[in-house]
Amino acid sequence: MTQELQEKKLMHNLRQYEVPLQRYMAMMDLQERNERLFYKLLIDNVEELLPVVYTPTVGEACQKYGSIFRRPQGLYISLKEKGKILEVLKNWPERNIQVIVVTDGERILGLGDLGCQGMGIPVGKLSLYTALGGLRPSACLPVTIDVGTNNEKLLNDEFYIGLRQRRATGQEYAELLEEFMTAVKKNYGEKVLVQFEDFANHNAFDLLEKYSPTHLVFNDDIQGTASVVLAGLLAALKLVGGALADHKFLFLGAGEAGTGIAELIALELSKQTKAPLEETRKKIWLVDSKGLIVSSRKESLQHFKKPWAHDHEPVKGLLDAVKAIKPTVLIGSSGVGKTFTKEVVEAMASINEKPLILALSNPTSQSECTAEEAYTWSKGRAIFASGSPFDPVEYNSEVFVPGQANNAYIFPGFGLGLIMSGAIRVHDDMLLAASEALAAQVKQENFDKGLIYPPFSNIRNISANIAAKVAAKAYELGLASRLPRPKDLVKHAESCMYSPVYRSYR
Repeated sequence: MTQELQEKKLMHNLRQYEVPLQRYMAMMDLQERNERLFYKLLIDNVEELLPVVYTPTVGEACQKYGSIFRRPQGLYISLKEKGKILEVLKNWPERNIQVIVVTDGERILGLGDLGCQGMGIPVGKLSLYTALGGLRPSACLPVTIDVGTNNEKLLNDEFYIGLRQRRATGQEYAELLEEFMTAVKKNYGEKVLVQFEDFANHNAFDLLEKYSPTHLVFNDDIQGTASVVLAGLLAALKLVGGALADHKFLFLGAGEAGTGIAELIALELSKQTKAPLEETRKKIWLVDSKGLIVSSRKESLQHFKKPWAHDHEPVKGLLDAVKAIKPTVLIGSSGVGKTFTKEVVEAMASINEKPLILALSNPTSQSECTAEEAYTWSKGRAIFASGSPFDPVEYNSEVFVPGQANNAYIFPGFGLGLIMSGAIRVHDDMLLAASEALAAQVKQENFDKGLIYPPFSNIRNISANIAAKVAAKAYELGLASRLPRPKDLVKHAESCMYSPVYRSYR
């Protein structure tokens, strides 16, 4: 059979499955059995298969990972390997690793602590690195660091595949990660990209801060989400008019995603207006579980929330915050579903002609509101994007196509840009460059449908353009080590991409 015919047959078979998890398992089996065909299928049917290999289906797969587990797909490093992590890394059959996605499974999507079963996330992320960003599959290494789990249900589950103990914390945890980060650099060199994925807030910020000066590290929940949301906001200006500085932003959720997005917006505002960061942050307000973050709460706040405590009287809930702050943009990153209520959306619509509403929490069940709710409650005036996919909505005989603020727009191209330029550190300016590159890919026909993101069907081309801009910034900042700089970076990015087409032999 030709590869095309094999592809056709597999798509036919996949569509027979009623249950998304069965599709996921069929795709994972295919990845194990015929890697090239798996990637060819994923690239050619990206819009249909992305929700299968990544959110929302991967969330369910992680929850049930123990019972659907057939063979290990990545590298597990547990507390038992302490003192031997370098040897464990050397056991991985591939020598030339360019990107590692690592999780400790403590905060998988909006589903909480799934321990060792979080492996589905690094595996899924790396398959997107290959399919959408063109990195060679052999250069990708998924890692799960198993320090136990606090999930009682898993500890009592006979099929659970990880250590049956409570999570290690404090010094024991820090030492294990320190050993891992040192071993990675020793084994794979200075230019290996380590992407932290789905760590709990208290560890995520600390790890990023600690290792940014010494390693090439990236946190997709903090930086990738921020970059993709900023791109959507920059593109949305074409629909709502004005400059970014004319807008006021209100967030529900002040964790990794919320504060990460807020900081990147403030950086972009500072870059555009030349105002200091302290000033631009004042356009951005955050609501957490205790209400609006204001300066009177400063003493009790976690360190990553402190920059967002502005002068204002205390405000309890989201609805009151919307009425008090009068934002033009409402962003949800709370991980709690159904929080953008009818009253909240109506309040946004009464303040703004075209309210910008981004419900970013994954999976779909945790989304702050659905596309249908956003369009209906705003009487078709909202510009809406979400973290998980929603179907087009018909309202008043008009069809609205919701955008998806999916990190998959950014991280594959971002990683490719770092790798092809041989970057040794990640700089915030590279994230801004990635956002601007993505916003520039949105065409007029996308805007006409109310979209603020380009269609996924063109994702490899989008990734090449993002990679070129990120690489250009790395060269400009003197952080690139692959010299001389290629003349045409977009062409160079395309030429670096892995192709899953079967090789022809005589």
